[in-house]
Amino acid sequence: MATASTASRITRKIVIAVKKAASRNKGWYDLHMAAASGAIAQRLPLVDLVAEIRDARIPLSSENELLRDFPALSKRIVVMNKIDLADQTQVKGWMRYFEQQNCIPYGVNSHNKDSVKGLLNFIQAQVRGLCKANHHASETITIMLVGRISAAEKGRLKHATVSPQPGETKDISSFKIGSHPNIYLLDTPGILPRMIHDAELCSKLVLTGAIRDGLIEQKELARYFLTILNLSDQYKKWAKFSTNEDRLLSFIEHKVEDSISSKLEMRQKKQHMMDHTEDLIVNDVRGTIFDTISCFDGNIELEEDMIKLMEAELVALREAFRVPQGLGEYVYNRVVSVKLLDLYRTGRLEHYTLDTLPLTLHHPL
Repeated sequence: MATASTASRITRKIVIAVKKAASRNKGWYDLHMAAASGAIAQRLPLVDLVAEIRDARIPLSSENELLRDFPALSKRIVVMNKIDLADQTQVKGWMRYFEQQNCIPYGVNSHNKDSVKGLLNFIQAQVRGLCKANHHASETITIMLVGRISAAEKGRLKHATVSPQPGETKDISSFKIGSHPNIYLLDTPGILPRMIHDAELCSKLVLTGAIRDGLIEQKELARYFLTILNLSDQYKKWAKFSTNEDRLLSFIEHKVEDSISSKLEMRQKKQHMMDHTEDLIVNDVRGTIFDTISCFDGNIELEEDMIKLMEAELVALREAFRVPQGLGEYVYNRVVSVKLLDLYRTGRLEHYTLDTLPLTLHHPL
């Protein structure tokens, strides 16, 4: 299909940019990550249980390749992080898939402290169940936490644990999360593959933020997201934000002038209006995308038409994001792309699961 070729062309550009950055030693895999990989590989055969953190938006693409070398690991908890940002209609299917892979799936929103506490309680329950089944109720159990998680998310995890314990290396730290039996959680740094040859896999990791943005042009990444959005039905949910009337910033500023007296309050209000995460602007972005797609008379199955639609969206979003005039084409595109990607990554433009559920999933009769 032509649309598939459009996405492929964009992903090829992304992976080329990432590889160029890596060749200049500006990539994601540094000496610290190499050392951490070695430390994890040494400890894996010694732990009792692995809790692998994956991104629920890319449940396959976020797999930790180190675990492939240890098939002897009998039990693995697959923690689907950012479950709140994934397509909820697909979550149950992925849960069933991981169960069929002899894994124990669990969904978590690691930005929510109650959700993190729920994860720790779930891990403790699984460990106690294993101990009871193996008649080892008093032994010490060690669990390794493997996968990418932000510093802020790790802070919530550590705050929820019982007590910190000094790690044996600077790459791995240990926390006690339970007693009777004693349960220790080995916290490891996030690890990415040294080399990523698959263009689509690489693009998904960049789009979801696993690989830092600075390696590629933001416009290319925004175009990749728009390709996904345009081929989905998600935008149809935004029909209520559609408008054929002029809803410009000047009208809003006029209202502000009527309601605010001091200059300080005026500046604060204008700053509030320029915040692209505010509901007013987010809804304008949704309405703009809906209108642009709905009014487009081309065939997005054709690569040339898909490109035209994406360019039309990027231009129309300048007004929705309140981007000042006179910045120049490059700055326009960069500002719009950064804001658009931020809204996607925070779930303000609906939720997406980018990986396709494998055909090996067996549905119950």
